[in-house]
Amino acid sequence: MAQLTRLTCTLTFFVMALASSQEIAILKYGGGGDWYSNPTALPNLIQFCNSNIDTKINPEPETVEAGSVSIFKYPFLHMTGHGNVFFTDEEVQNLRTYLLSGGFLHIDDNYGMEPYLRRELEKVFPNKPLEELGADHPIFSQKFEFPDGLPKIHEHDGKRPQAFGIFNQGRLILLYTYECDLGDGWEDPSVHNDPEEVRIKALQMGANILEYAFKN
Repeated sequence: MAQLTRLTCTLTFFVMALASSQEIAILKYGGGGDWYSNPTALPNLIQFCNSNIDTKINPEPETVEAGSVSIFKYPFLHMTGHGNVFFTDEEVQNLRTYLLSGGFLHIDDNYGMEPYLRRELEKVFPNKPLEELGADHPIFSQKFEFPDGLPKIHEHDGKRPQAFGIFNQGRLILLYTYECDLGDGWEDPSVHNDPEEVRIKALQMGANILEYAFKN
């Protein structure tokens, strides 16, 4: 009973901290995938958000491991990579608790993590499948308007960009962006040599995601 009480108090503290914080972190995961890819992406997105949507995010994002209690310090986690993803049982439980307690996870497929990610998300939420978001979802009409939904930043296979979500009691708790590669668009201009309009489009969509996560 005492252990349950301590857990309840801890989660209450975490929920209050999440509600009052505007900090983000990169999620480090196992399996061999390059969770550390796109090193300039988040700092650039943070700078854009602090200048355009009145956030006050620490300019240097932290890195947290999927199984660490430290994830509860951040209302927004970002995850990316090209390859394999694996969550241990402890990490599965930790991520599930984090998301159901008010946290938000944005996963941006950097091309190649799709089959591994879906397998692991089924472990985190076996009864909450990914649902595709329509262009009318509020995440596409925050500060910046995207009437056609998720923008296409990099071509890769030439497939259409898709945004998938996992919901809990009507709240979007996890966003998975696929065939879009927002993170590449957030990187320094010299990394991919994207036209400025493409980079701005990616940054604007990223700002919408952060604004939505912080408000809901």
